[in-house]
Amino acid sequence: MHEFGITQNIVAIVTEHAKGAKVQRVLLEIGKLSAIMPDAIRFCFDICTQCTVLEGATLEILEIPGLGRCRQCGAEISLDKPFGICNCGSVQLDLITGEELKIKEIEIEELCV
Repeated sequence: MHEFGITQNIVAIVTEHAKGAKVQRVLLEIGKLSAIMPDAIRFCFDICTQCTVLEGATLEILEIPGLGRCRQCGAEISLDKPFGICNCGSVQLDLITGEELKIKEIEIEELCV
């Protein structure tokens, strides 16, 4: 399960950016064509955040649909796999969206002084 290593990296990146502040929420974008299973990331997140500034943080995942552009006719088509066939018959597609893995937002606890 490669999602465990991916989740460890996400936690490390968020921890670095939080600079010691308690993290309340993390929003990830995961493309449907990325071969990353959101449910596995959710499971691993609870394990990987134990004893860190992310412990107890809410994980939100926004799944980005697959979209490709035909090299032959320029049409954009929805994809549920990293390959497909355009209505014009071409299989030469460039992926536009669907392979993302991004930390989109981090919400940290603000301390009032």
